[in-house]
Amino acid sequence: MAVVNALGRRKSAVARVYVTEGTGKITINKKDLTEYFPSTILQFVVKQPLVLLDAVEKYDIKVNLFGGGFTGQSQALRLAIARALVKINAEDKKALRAEGFMTRDPREVERKKPGQPKARRRFQFSKR
Repeated sequence: MAVVNALGRRKSAVARVYVTEGTGKITINKKDLTEYFPSTILQFVVKQPLVLLDAVEKYDIKVNLFGGGFTGQSQALRLAIARALVKINAEDKKALRAEGFMTRDPREVERKKPGQPKARRRFQFSKR
């Protein structure tokens, strides 16, 4: 199997994933998964598609990850891994879609409007 690459995005985080056959090593920006995401919850989020398909020890994953915060980055990575697994084996798509791993979360930060302190928050109003 050659290298399979995929892209995942969430908010302003972008994850580029390169999947090869291997022993289950996940490297993010030249750091190990546990080093990059010390939180076990975020590590769990990243591994969800692999756990679902029983492929945790099958593939080595190299990741180029930038933008956003740690939660957005982990979810972008989850989407990228799911997309790469579908490129490898198209029959897995149904199971991944059922768990919601194939859906790009479209929610983005709303822009700040002029004349307001935030996107929707208005300055305090007083009738007097």
